[in-house]
Amino acid sequence: MIVHQFYDKGLAHASYAIIRSGRMVVIDPARNPQPYYDFAALHNADITGVIETHPHADFVSSHLEMHQTTGAVIYVSKLAGAAYPHESFDDGDVIRLDDIKLKAINTPGHSPDSICVLLEDEKGRDCAVFTGDTLFAGDVGRPDLRENAGNITAKKEELARQMYHSTREKLMVLPQDVTVYPAHGPGSLCGKSMSPDLQTSIGKELRENYALQLMDELTFVNTLMADQPFMPKYFGYDVELNKTGAPNFEESIGMVTRPATDIPLEKGALIIDTRTKDVYRAGHIKNSINLQDAEKFETWLGSVIGPDEQFYLIAGNDVELEQMIAKTAKIGYEKNIIAAILAPEAANQRSPELKYAEFKTNPNYYTIVDVRNWAEIKAGKLFINALTIPLPELRERVGEIPTDKPIVVHCAAGYRSAAAAGIIETEITNVPVYDLGEAINDWK
Repeated sequence: MIVHQFYDKGLAHASYAIIRSGRMVVIDPARNPQPYYDFAALHNADITGVIETHPHADFVSSHLEMHQTTGAVIYVSKLAGAAYPHESFDDGDVIRLDDIKLKAINTPGHSPDSICVLLEDEKGRDCAVFTGDTLFAGDVGRPDLRENAGNITAKKEELARQMYHSTREKLMVLPQDVTVYPAHGPGSLCGKSMSPDLQTSIGKELRENYALQLMDELTFVNTLMADQPFMPKYFGYDVELNKTGAPNFEESIGMVTRPATDIPLEKGALIIDTRTKDVYRAGHIKNSINLQDAEKFETWLGSVIGPDEQFYLIAGNDVELEQMIAKTAKIGYEKNIIAAILAPEAANQRSPELKYAEFKTNPNYYTIVDVRNWAEIKAGKLFINALTIPLPELRERVGEIPTDKPIVVHCAAGYRSAAAAGIIETEITNVPVYDLGEAINDWK
């Protein structure tokens, strides 16, 4: 028996392959199915099944494409309301791979239709559980993503109560040596306090996971709902897309327009420039947003841009452009790209340079905008008079920023402030907008 984890650090997403006797089942696959095909070929196995633990909010799955390409059966809870060919996989249902079993466990809480998959080895021993977004290392799934999306909607309080019972009646009763394989690791917005471990055990979680400690239901509900991270704009869209099934990955990214020469850009269109901020500052298209290619690009793209908005995508060279198109497709946004282009000759707008010594001496001469997340802001402001507008809210709230003084934007390390400066510059033109960047470290 082979159990293999595939991990996408950008989305902090883990998917899995289980192989036994030349047959392979994939759990929670990412948008690009090729790594699973390659792994199956490497081990001389046929992909016969794909399990979806729930309709995911934070990434697009390739379950439908894998079914269409390989004939693999898609297994998902009947509660998911899946609009693609599938077989229901709920309490009591079993997938057999020769002498091992994959057993469904309904575990509502993160979503009403969440399941976990318990693996019974060839000796009849429960040895591992694939927990989707129900149980993570150090955390459990957030309960507030399905109030307005999916086949079944539920208030976060009700889902939190269901999570209390799912953990205590379904997972915490498993043998302590059972290995836990979650669908996410640290950095995912599907939980609030995941540990760095990409796998764990029931015993370790019983000892260390705050959510599995002794407490009554009301305390659990209040604890789970408190301080959850922000919800990106694309989450509800991806739930619905995964419920119906996404188009073929290669075909879909192949349809993105890639002009061979400079083209006139639509007036007022959104422009996402993925080049490094140093290159961007030296010359960019006016009113563009600098979302740099980095580990969390996909998340920030789907937090700043809504699923119904179109945009131009800019990269520094052809290789980087293809990489950024593929990253955009991970959240189903490839259809939103008006055109994917290299920086045109018109990219000559320079960002103003902050005279840092003057700012450090007299920060009150500037309007300071803190674009960190609310949890970071609540932990302590770095400038007492800063206006606090988290980056995901900035486009909607930029009108709140006073324009009587120069503006300085900061985050925690420089990535978000680079994007925020571009957003603010688009709307505010009568005063300079500066990005404090990495210099924020001097103020911590």
